[in-house]
Amino acid sequence: MWPLPALLSWAVAWAVFVGLRALDTPAAVALLCAAVIGALPAMWSPWPLTGWRRGFIALGFPLSLAASGVAWELPAWAWLLPLGALALFYPLNAWRDAPFFPTPHGALQGMKQQVRLPESARVLEAGCGLGDGLRELRAEYPSARLDGVEWSWPLRAACQWRCGFARVTRGDLWKTDWSAHQLVYLFQRPESMPRAVDKAARELAPGAWLASLEFEATQLEPDACHACPDGRRVWLYQQPFTPRRETSPVANRSR
Repeated sequence: MWPLPALLSWAVAWAVFVGLRALDTPAAVALLCAAVIGALPAMWSPWPLTGWRRGFIALGFPLSLAASGVAWELPAWAWLLPLGALALFYPLNAWRDAPFFPTPHGALQGMKQQVRLPESARVLEAGCGLGDGLRELRAEYPSARLDGVEWSWPLRAACQWRCGFARVTRGDLWKTDWSAHQLVYLFQRPESMPRAVDKAARELAPGAWLASLEFEATQLEPDACHACPDGRRVWLYQQPFTPRRETSPVANRSR
């Protein structure tokens, strides 16, 4: 469907902006309203979108407005409003982790064949965003008790609304206690995986699982690997973790 979602969101944002200005709404207010409404499809799109495409959708209207002749009537400080809205949805410490990587639809289908959990097991999505991962976890483990933790309070509220079957709390995923969960699911980034492994090694009980979509914990040997329909992998590690064995230079030369 791409680029239809982007074109529709930009058209709606421009319609909102033009309509509000026709009603003599201050230009800065019209900019903020149109930017927020234009960015909503990036978070609640009915189509599966990559992170880059969500970014294009969210930034399309402000950039097109800046490039148009309409932008001259806006005070300079008005351009801080979209940045303020972005900071509200994504606080600074959230960007140091993973800036909104939604779990693709169907990514976890079949994972229960490799990660078998007891009835009513507790499962945590650490950094749940809008709840795409929680929805996939529910589809795979319908009897599990699902928890989510998210630092951004607007995203936390939206996630709880979308995922009424789960308990979603606002908090720092690095300060949240993981010890009560039989599975912790992450979709972070390579730079934060060592920190996740260290936390999981300290807090997860024997037999509990750490699942990481796309990004491997390079210091551990995976216990299993789930292949997603789109070609990505979910790397699966069970406590007690197995450190990765280093391949000796002599062995490499012999090959």
